[in-house]
Amino acid sequence: MTVLPPSLSKGAHRLAQRVAAIEPFHVMEMAKEAVALERAGRDIIHMSIGEPDFTAPDAVIAAATDALRRGVTQYTPALGLTALRVAIAEHYAHSYGLQIDPARVIVTAGASAALLLACTALVDRDDEVLMPDPCYPCNRHFVSALEGRPVLIESGPEERFQLTAAQVEQHWGERTRGVLLASPSNPTGTSITPQELAKLVEAVRARGGFTVVDEIYQGLSYDAPPISALSLGDDVITVNSFSKYFNMTGWRLGWLVVPPDLVPAFEKLAQNLFICASAVAQHAALACFEPATLEIYEARRAEFRRRRDFIVPALGELGFKVPVVPDGAFYVYADCSDVAHAARGDSAALTRAMLHDAGVVLVPGLDFGSYEPRKYIRLSYATAMPRLEEAVTRLAGFFGVRR
Repeated sequence: MTVLPPSLSKGAHRLAQRVAAIEPFHVMEMAKEAVALERAGRDIIHMSIGEPDFTAPDAVIAAATDALRRGVTQYTPALGLTALRVAIAEHYAHSYGLQIDPARVIVTAGASAALLLACTALVDRDDEVLMPDPCYPCNRHFVSALEGRPVLIESGPEERFQLTAAQVEQHWGERTRGVLLASPSNPTGTSITPQELAKLVEAVRARGGFTVVDEIYQGLSYDAPPISALSLGDDVITVNSFSKYFNMTGWRLGWLVVPPDLVPAFEKLAQNLFICASAVAQHAALACFEPATLEIYEARRAEFRRRRDFIVPALGELGFKVPVVPDGAFYVYADCSDVAHAARGDSAALTRAMLHDAGVVLVPGLDFGSYEPRKYIRLSYATAMPRLEEAVTRLAGFFGVRR
C-alpha cells in the first residue's frame, strides 16, 4: 500500500516552488477588508487601488458596441490589429515627437501581459534584474516567476525613489541582465529626470544589458512635458497601457515597443502565451486617439493634477510628510512616522485604524519593497474631489487636527 506524504494527502496539490516567491498583495487585501465593511453598512472612501474613477469615454464605448454588432470578435494577429499599432505609433509622434515604426508596437492583454512577455523573452534562471526599492510589487514577481532574481536597490527621497545610473554601476554584477524601471512610478508618483534616465540607459547599454521602462502613467505627467525613454535609442523597451491615462482598466489592453530585432521573438511568445489581446478592446481603443476623445483625456489629466495639488498640502496639515512631491500618476508616498503613534504602531497598524475608525482606506508600504515599508503609506487620489475632501475631514477628526 502506497502512503502519500501529508502534503499530497486529502486532495492536496504540490505547488511549484516559484509560487512561494510571490508574496500576497496587501493592496488587494486592504481593499477586500474595505468591501467587507461596506457590506456591513459602512461608508468607505477608497484611496487604495490605483484605478481611475473615470471610465472610457462615450466614443470608446460606441466603438466597442459597433465592433460587437459587426461581429469583428475573432482572433486578431498576435501582435495586434494593424490599425491600432499604427494609431499607437502616430500617438508617439503627436505626443512625444518620436517616429516609431508601427512594426515595433506589440499590442498585449494589458501592461501585465507586456511585462510577462518581456521577462519571458529576456530573463533566464538566476539572471538578476535591477529595480528600485520601493517599486510596484508585480514587477519583481514577474522576474521571480521566470526564475530570475529581482535585485531591489534602496532608492530613497534623495533619489526621488528612483534608480540612478550610479546605483546601476555600483550594483551591476556577473549575473545582472538588465533593469526594470517605472516612470512615473507606482507607488511614489515620481519620475526619473530626463538627464538621469539618459545616464542610466547609457550605463546599462555599456554593460550589454536591457532596459525596460514601464510608462503606463506617462500620460499623467503634471509639471513638465512628458518624455518617453524611446527617445534614448531603439534598444530601449517600453511598456504602456490603456488602463490609466485612457481609463480602461478592466478592458485589459496594453502595448510594448521593442527593438526591431526582437519583434519575431516577442511575436512567437505572444502567439503561444496569449494568442492575442481582446479583439473588442482593440477595436474600441482606436477611438482613444480621436481628437475629441483626446480632449476629454487631457481635461481628466488636469483634474488629476487639481486633486494632487489639494491632497499633498492637506496631508501636511494632518501631520504626514511628503518627501518628494509626485509629478505624475495619481499616488502620494507619504511618511507617516510622525502620526503612526495614533494607531500605536507602524504604517500597517495606522492604515487599519484609519479604515476601521475613519472609514478611509489607504495602504501601507509593505507591498513595495524593503525600504522602510513601515514608515510609508501610499495614497491614491484617483477618486472624486468631494470624496477626497470628505476623506481629509474624516482623517482630521481621527488625528484630532483642526482645519
